[in-house]
Amino acid sequence: MFFQEPIPDTSGYMIAGYAIAFIVMSLYVASLYLRNRNLNRDVEMLEEMEKATTGLETNQPKKPTKTVTKRGRKIQS
Repeated sequence: MFFQEPIPDTSGYMIAGYAIAFIVMSLYVASLYLRNRNLNRDVEMLEEMEKATTGLETNQPKKPTKTVTKRGRKIQS
């Protein structure tokens, strides 16, 4: 008497769930790829800017630096 109803067919929901999960993961991987590509472009641009500015700074006189130990004491010369 109990359990005489057939088991419902939920394979369509399972397939839809896997499809949605696959799409979401694919979008995430694509997002990571694009972010990485943009980050590499930014790094290259910053390196080019650094090279350009270091060429200009070589003409300026350098400030003398103080030699200091780890405890903050000056080294006597």
